[in-house]
Amino acid sequence: MASGGDPLRALLRAANALLQQRRYRAVLAVLKGFRNGAIYGAKVRAPHALVMTFLFKGGSLREKLKAIAQATYTHSRNLAYFVFTYKGLMALQSRLQGKKIPFHSFFAACIGGWLVFGDNNPINSQIIMYLLSRILFGLSRLAVEKGYIPQPKQDPFPLVASLIWGTVLWLFEYHRHTLQPSLQSSMTYLYDDSNTWHDISDFLIYNKRTD
Repeated sequence: MASGGDPLRALLRAANALLQQRRYRAVLAVLKGFRNGAIYGAKVRAPHALVMTFLFKGGSLREKLKAIAQATYTHSRNLAYFVFTYKGLMALQSRLQGKKIPFHSFFAACIGGWLVFGDNNPINSQIIMYLLSRILFGLSRLAVEKGYIPQPKQDPFPLVASLIWGTVLWLFEYHRHTLQPSLQSSMTYLYDDSNTWHDISDFLIYNKRTD
C-alpha cells in the first residue's frame, strides 16, 4: 500500500523535471522574476516603513501597523509586476528577433516603468528618486569610460557632496514644498525641531514636550 507521502514526492519529481526543461526556461525565468521582485520589495520596504512610521508619523498603533503593511504590500507588488513585465517583454523581443540587443532592455523597462510605476504616489516617487541618483552617477562614469568627458584629475565626489547638500538645504529653507514629504519630515526633525525646547525633558530626552 502506497504511503501518504508518495503523491507529494511524485509531484515534486514532476515539478523538478519541468524546471529542467529548456523549452520552458524563458517562461519560468519570468515567473521566478515575479517571485524575487515580490520578496525583495517586501525586504526593502518593511524595515524602512517600520522606522519612518514610528519615528515621524502619528496615530494609533493599529494605524501605524496598517500603514507599514500597506507600504510594504505596494512596494512588493509593484516590483513583482515590473520584473514580470520586463522579463516577459525581454523574452518576447528576443524570440521575435532571434537575438538580444541593448535596445530591448531600454524598451522593455520603459514599458514596465510606464505601466507599473507611472502612478505618482509616495512609494513610486521614492523608488524613482532612488534610481535617478544612481542613474546620474552611472551615466557620469560611463561618459568618462567612453571618453565623452575627460577623466577628472581629482576625485569629484567632495564637490558633488557639497553642491547636493547646499542645494537640498536651500530648497528646505526657502522652497520646502518642492521636496518629498518624507524628506521634509526628516529635515524638519533635524533642523527645525532642534530649535525648540522648554526644559531638560524636551532638550535631551524627548524631541517635543507633551502635556
